[in-house]
Amino acid sequence: MNLFDALLAALPDGKIREVRVGAFWTAVVAEVNGAMRCGLAATFFNTADQYPADQPDVRDAGNLLARDARALAELARASSRLEASIGVATINALLPPPRELCANINAEEIIAREGAGKRVALVGHFPFVSRLRERVGTLWVLEEQPRGDDLPANAATEIIPQADVLALTGTTIINHTFEALMALRRADARVLVLGPSTPLSPILFEYGVDILSGAIVENVDAVLRGVSEGATFRQLHRLGVRLVTLARDHT
Repeated sequence: MNLFDALLAALPDGKIREVRVGAFWTAVVAEVNGAMRCGLAATFFNTADQYPADQPDVRDAGNLLARDARALAELARASSRLEASIGVATINALLPPPRELCANINAEEIIAREGAGKRVALVGHFPFVSRLRERVGTLWVLEEQPRGDDLPANAATEIIPQADVLALTGTTIINHTFEALMALRRADARVLVLGPSTPLSPILFEYGVDILSGAIVENVDAVLRGVSEGATFRQLHRLGVRLVTLARDHT
């Protein structure tokens, strides 16, 4: 069973109440057993070489609230990256927040702790990269759009097998590279999945992940407003998002 099959099979039923696609973040609100849950995912736009220019990026735009919640979550499989963003945000909205298992610690601290004196491959450029270089043994950053000392994404086949710690951005689930990247890791490597797009589900532990570092939306109205107004994640964090970490060792 691939990752999407496993995640989708475990989702509860729900009713979609809001879909917001912002410049940087996509938010979906689902009502599950009378409770409103908001899930986030990075907004990925299609490029001409990835998706046919004559097809709409979101094929059923304007009618998404009428969809069954599970059907909307199925968009995580879509070839349109924008639809996949909506699908992953829906998965994150439907997943029950594992509050009692989460520690209030952010991704930078987790990588610094796990990577002290070790070789770390970080897939995705995070704002804390410059600080992190001083806190781990060796840091390789792999990025689709490299900047500074970043390496291009196609260097993954060379770099990831050398890493003691592999840290993947949750957006690898949106762009469907997660499983291919995981296949490159050493069997003894410590694996982290990071960022607000990360599904906080113990199911990922069955696929080789050791630590999940993601986000829980606590002020739904404020975060929706921020998404609609083009907020960055730092701004969303201040509006009502809690950074949390879930470790395999604590399940």
